[in-house]
Amino acid sequence: MGAGRLPQGFKWGYLVFVLVLVPVYAAVHGWFNFLWFSNVALLGGLLASWLESRRIASMMLVAVVLLELGWVLDFLLSMVVWGWAPLGIVHYMFNPDIPLFVRLLSLYHLPLPFVLIWLVWRLGYDPSAWRYMLLLGWGILLLTYWLADADNNVNWVLGPGGQVQEWMHPLAWLAVVMAVCMAVWWLTHRLVGGLLLRLRRP
Repeated sequence: MGAGRLPQGFKWGYLVFVLVLVPVYAAVHGWFNFLWFSNVALLGGLLASWLESRRIASMMLVAVVLLELGWVLDFLLSMVVWGWAPLGIVHYMFNPDIPLFVRLLSLYHLPLPFVLIWLVWRLGYDPSAWRYMLLLGWGILLLTYWLADADNNVNWVLGPGGQVQEWMHPLAWLAVVMAVCMAVWWLTHRLVGGLLLRLRRP
């Protein structure tokens, strides 16, 4: 469970995929789209891979593994009924206005949580990662809120499901989002830490 080198083929494959995705996403969605936590985790996972950084890998795992598993579940359920996303997360995957190639690139959400789990398995888990993620994540949420508008509701800082909510003050909603994210990151930390402790027992 300690630090160990990662396969070079994995690193290069990861890098090539990101080099394809970044310019395509930037052209279609704009650079602001990269503030989505899933995209942050994709890029952070690449950095963790090349640096073989236990801390960065752990931060990215804490940041998105539960949320990405929700994406995976929503996508699989939407495939059963073709287009209806029960959780409201993956509806854009069936939007014909988005080029098919871009939507195919978005399938990275499917392996991402498992890649991050594997990275932490290989590199080890940093118990302080959730605190660092809290600082980074809250900073991202504040920046996202400052830049967001009704058409670019990244990280749902203006309302749930990509919609702009109107039942509370926008700053109150932002506080709710920050609190929920903190709870999710802390819960992920507890789950991951507890699982690793169990696996290490003889």
